[in-house]
Amino acid sequence: MCLAVPGRVDTLRQRDGTLMAEVDFGGVRKDVCCEYVPDVAAGDYVIVHVGFAIQRLDEASALATLADFEVMGILDEEFGDQEARATRQATGAPHTPPRTTEQPGGLR
Repeated sequence: MCLAVPGRVDTLRQRDGTLMAEVDFGGVRKDVCCEYVPDVAAGDYVIVHVGFAIQRLDEASALATLADFEVMGILDEEFGDQEARATRQATGAPHTPPRTTEQPGGLR
């Protein structure tokens, strides 16, 4: 599954003529292309899909979405434990173990 995840823009810069940002996903930082949102500023929240910021959004929506993703276990599936742990710290969401499809008798 491909997922678009909200993150906060920390810094902006030009790299080879392309607007780039360091985006913070609750403590995990990644380089993101911001050409689709050229009016973005440091401190803004953006939705990132496959390394591209595709839309700006407000902080409350970003944090609520990250908390929902954590509760559903989506961040663990998409990014691994490091991303989910950082998001829990940023949003204050409780840790919820990933859901399993455990069936009676221990079969999955």
